[in-house]
Amino acid sequence: QVQLVESGGGLVQTGGSLRLSCAASGRTFSNYAVGWFRQAPGKEREFVAGISWNGGSTFYADSVKGRFTISRDLAKNVVSLQMNSLKPEDTAVYYCAAKFHLVRQVPLLGYDYWGQGTQVTVSS
Repeated sequence: QVQLVESGGGLVQTGGSLRLSCAASGRTFSNYAVGWFRQAPGKEREFVAGISWNGGSTFYADSVKGRFTISRDLAKNVVSLQMNSLKPEDTAVYYCAAKFHLVRQVPLLGYDYWGQGTQVTVSS
């Protein structure tokens, strides 16, 4: 089992920044790829960004490319999502998820463990 806890959400104005963190405990977290997903009211959950098991590969949705940066601290078992130039359409509940995945590519599907989510609200 892997337990994931997100933090760092909040209310920010358009153009502002937030940094989300995903703290993991349980099994060897360094064997897991990690993804950030979001779900806005009335919409399906969507992939936002992901990072490979060793941090060597990252992948971003087109909607956040150039604005969001995902990183991981293997020693601290934390994956972060730095979000800059936030827009109202970024408003959603953000979830981190983990998948046992010892390959270079970042998976977009099939995540096994999920956090409880953290709310991000961007005001116009």
